[in-house]
Amino acid sequence: MGIELRRGAPDDSVKCGRVCFDAFRSLAERHGFPPDFPSPEIASGLLSMLLQHPGFYAVVALGDGEIVGSNFMDERSEIVGIGPISVDPTTQKRGVGRVLMEHVLDRAAERHAPGVRLVQAGYNNQSLCLYTKLGFRAREPLSLMSGLPPKVGVAGYEVRQAGEGDFVTCNQLCRKLHGHDRAGELTDAIQGKTATVVERLGRVTGYATSIGFLAHAIGETNEDLMALINAAPSITGPGILVPSRNHALFSWCLENRLNLVFQMTLMSIGLYSEPWGAYLPSVLY
Repeated sequence: MGIELRRGAPDDSVKCGRVCFDAFRSLAERHGFPPDFPSPEIASGLLSMLLQHPGFYAVVALGDGEIVGSNFMDERSEIVGIGPISVDPTTQKRGVGRVLMEHVLDRAAERHAPGVRLVQAGYNNQSLCLYTKLGFRAREPLSLMSGLPPKVGVAGYEVRQAGEGDFVTCNQLCRKLHGHDRAGELTDAIQGKTATVVERLGRVTGYATSIGFLAHAIGETNEDLMALINAAPSITGPGILVPSRNHALFSWCLENRLNLVFQMTLMSIGLYSEPWGAYLPSVLY
C-alpha cells in the first residue's frame, strides 16, 4: 500500500475518529484493558476539537485514497506534545505509524522545538519500541487512576477558579518545577473556566488546567495536588496520570478508592529536567 500524507482538516473528524476508536479499542481488547474511547462519536468529538484548534498540528495518512491513520501535535507551548496517533487495525504493521511519527518529529525540528514529549500505554510493547528507536527516552512510569474525587479535604489549602491575574504566577510555578511553562494550555484552561489554583497562607502554590486525562496539574507539595483533586467536580476522561514513583500521592489515591487502570510511560526527546515538586501530567506530557 502506498502511503500519502496531507494536513488534517475539520472535515476529517468523523473518519479519523472512527479509525482512532477502532485502533485504540483493538489494542486495549487484545491486552484485556478498557478502551480509551467509549464510542466512535466521542473519539470524533475530541479529534474535531483538535482539527479546529489553531494550536494543534494534524496530519492524516491516506492509503488508496482513504484515511488509514492520523497524528496530532500540540504546539501551544515551547515543549510540544504528540498524540493521539492511531492507525487503522487492518493496515497496522505496514509502517504507517512510523511515517506519521517521523513527519511530526520533522515538523518539531523545523520549528526548533527544544523538547518533544508523549505518553504511551505501558502494555503496548510495539509503540514503546518504535518510539525508542525514533529517539525517545522513557522518563517516568505513570499510573492511570480512575474514580471520583475523594472530597476528604486538606486542612489549610484553599482551591478556587483561576483567573487572568493568576497567569504569571502559574507559569512561574511550572518553570520552577519543569524548567519550562505550558502557557498555551493554561491560557485555554483559564478562558474555558476549567483551571483552578490552590492557595496556602494566601499564596498560590499550585494549579490545574482541570483534573483528568487531557489536563495537567502542578504543586509545590503533594498536599497541593491532593487539594486540587479533592476540589474537582469530577475526574474527566479515563482518569488522572499519577507518577508511580511518587509513593505518597500514589498511595493516597489508593487509600481514597481511586483504582489503578494500567501503567503508562512518559517519554521525551530533547529538553527534559527532573521535576522539582509534585505534578500530574496530561496524556500528552
